Amino acid sequence: MNPSIRIRRLPLLAFLALAALSGLSPARSASQVPPSFERAWNRISSELRDSLRATGMVGSSWAFFSEGEVVGWETFGFADLEAERPVDRSTIYHWGSITKTLTGIAILQLRDRGLIDLEDPILRYVPELRVVHNPFGSMEEITLRHLLSHSSGFRGSTWPWGGGEEWHPHEPTQWEQLVAMLPYTEVLFPPGSRWSYSNPGIIFLGRVVETVSGEEWEVYVEKNILRPLGMHRSYFDFTPYHLLPYRSNNYSIALGVPQANGLDFNTGITVSNGGLNSPMGDMARYLAFLTNSGSQEDREIYRGVLARGSLEEMWIEEVPIQQTGDLRESMALAFFLEEFQGVRYVGHTGSQKAFFSFIYLHPESETAAIAAFNSNGVPVDG
Repeated sequence: MNPSIRIRRLPLLAFLALAALSGLSPARSASQVPPSFERAWNRISSELRDSLRATGMVGSSWAFFSEGEVVGWETFGFADLEAERPVDRSTIYHWGSITKTLTGIAILQLRDRGLIDLEDPILRYVPELRVVHNPFGSMEEITLRHLLSHSSGFRGSTWPWGGGEEWHPHEPTQWEQLVAMLPYTEVLFPPGSRWSYSNPGIIFLGRVVETVSGEEWEVYVEKNILRPLGMHRSYFDFTPYHLLPYRSNNYSIALGVPQANGLDFNTGITVSNGGLNSPMGDMARYLAFLTNSGSQEDREIYRGVLARGSLEEMWIEEVPIQQTGDLRESMALAFFLEEFQGVRYVGHTGSQKAFFSFIYLHPESETAAIAAFNSNGVPVDG
């Protein structure tokens, strides 16, 4: 397998390997890590390190959790080459589209409070979408559920046309910029008929959160998700001064030479789609919430963020994606589902600038795998 491909599939590969080698299964309690875990983890980590070196990757972290406890944690390389700062447990990565899961949770929070319904038309909250060209019917037919499951028919990219000059903004910085594009936007297939990943769709849901809550998306998520979960070193877009010593740079690899892209960049109005920055320790708290791991007091906090039944509702298949061999992929509500040999895994990936990342969890055994990378490694031999 191409090393860069193997890196990008690490967390799921780790789950499958650890499930096979360590005895983790839906029927098994995770109260005690199987004795063979360390051997399996070391094997996977060794193979990954070989791939990282072969691709010229600058820095990475990966970890495995059982019942909210770290049972495997590894780091590789540098967070910043110029400063010669190595990756450690405090390193802050950019998590890209994993941010979408926070937007999904925010929408379910508002639903549970009786403020919205998943079957509501998006036009009720984002009337600007009325001017979008929909050859398949009325825009009233596109619901919040369609947007959460990436089955709305909207295009994939935020920008509908090219660019890429250094002086261009990384993403639209103002809502008005997206609104100006809407008369040139079209629905590409009948809503609900199939899956097609859409960044604008999640941005529209971020707008719903702002319209209904009366707060900016970042403020709402900070108050209602990050803060109660204890994710105190997590933030959006620009790094607070006191956290700059921990922020990872990101690197584009050209002819085997890493080129720094800069510590920070502005995701602008698309923040609800991909603006999260966080250290692995904070992401461990997020995974503990998702897997319902920890003490009774922890679980009370989790229920205050989102009822367990509502979270599990987000992991029910909405739209199939594809099947490749023994692996079947589908879309739920803001989360991907990966089913391998009858075992279901829940997760999401992230990729922005030269960062990419993954979370995968197996809710039944309260286990989770996570990985983050700070460069777009490619084989050094071309």
